[in-house]
Amino acid sequence: MTFLDDATSLQPELVALRRTLHSNPELGNDLPWTQQQVLDALAGCDLEITKGESVTSVVAVLRGAKPGPTVLLRGDMDGLPVVEKTGLEYASSNGNMHACGHDLHTAGLVGAAKLLSARREDLAGNVIFMFQPGEEGPGGAAPMLEEGLLEVTGEKPVAAYGIHVSPGEQGVFNYRPGTAMAGANYMNVTFHGKGGHGSQPHTAKDPVPALLEFGTALQVMITRRFSVFDPVVASITQLSAGQAMNVIPDSAQLGASVRTLSRENTELFPVAVRELADGIAAAHGVRAEVDWNILYPVTVNDDAEAAFTAETLTRMFGEDHVVEVENPLMGSEDFSFVLQEVPGCYVFLQCSPPDVDLATADWNHSPGVLFDDAVLGAQAAALAELAWERLARA
Repeated sequence: MTFLDDATSLQPELVALRRTLHSNPELGNDLPWTQQQVLDALAGCDLEITKGESVTSVVAVLRGAKPGPTVLLRGDMDGLPVVEKTGLEYASSNGNMHACGHDLHTAGLVGAAKLLSARREDLAGNVIFMFQPGEEGPGGAAPMLEEGLLEVTGEKPVAAYGIHVSPGEQGVFNYRPGTAMAGANYMNVTFHGKGGHGSQPHTAKDPVPALLEFGTALQVMITRRFSVFDPVVASITQLSAGQAMNVIPDSAQLGASVRTLSRENTELFPVAVRELADGIAAAHGVRAEVDWNILYPVTVNDDAEAAFTAETLTRMFGEDHVVEVENPLMGSEDFSFVLQEVPGCYVFLQCSPPDVDLATADWNHSPGVLFDDAVLGAQAAALAELAWERLARA
């Protein structure tokens, strides 16, 4: 019997869990109800359970009966502040939504824990099941690492794997060696001047023209300082200055979301921004202040682990169900913190319902996005097989 065979009998249970989770999404790092659903679902498995101290995480450890190293499997649990518009019978009604499929991630990881626990006597090593809150913000992976996630078995994992669902042809896995997803960064730039009367700008030091010039110069700077083959995407999403129409304010500020695809550019970009802001500020007789924050690092798959993942999934599901994608996604993921410490691979599983037009399907984070939980058995089996095979090859 394979894990896929075993997962068939688990499918109804996993679907029920997923739909229960879908009906009541919780946000951020405080997911007490979701945490309890996971604990209840894992009851009866031979696992060592640890609840998070600073976040409502669950870390479950399966210790195989045979000696061996440790592998980590991860699923995130939080939803989004999105009002659901899917019309599903089990749709959320609390103003939040599992619009990124984390309900499937959680149920799939529970399934993997059950599949592997049933074979504990033949398991050569340990498996950490990482049930993580806060992926959509403020970030739950980093606090879990700080609380000792990677040391919970007494040794650092040799590999880490995760699966994220997405719209697309059902049952197809997408992966990419190297950079798989962008790093997410936040930038705030403030120009400080001297306020005055709107009718007498020559008596003030107006920060608004400096801010406006910076906003347009930023995009030119990106194309002149950074290669198109290692791109930076900066979107100015916030602007603020004075409140009164006839008053020149003391300061003017913008906020931006910045996506990077390499650690090098993540470090170089704020340096270039400060040079640009200082130059424009000097020309206008004002002062610039730049605040740069790395939210999530670049998600980088280990080449060897990506090849192993592709080989394993291809053997399970066939070549037509495993696709190496050409380009990274510009979205971000805090599993990147784990992959900075442990070699591993993060893959995507497409799971649109059969009756959805893929050309017009809503994407992750949309109030109308649909994920078919018919893939849960395959998702759980894939995670279990990756852990099993990786331990067997250690």
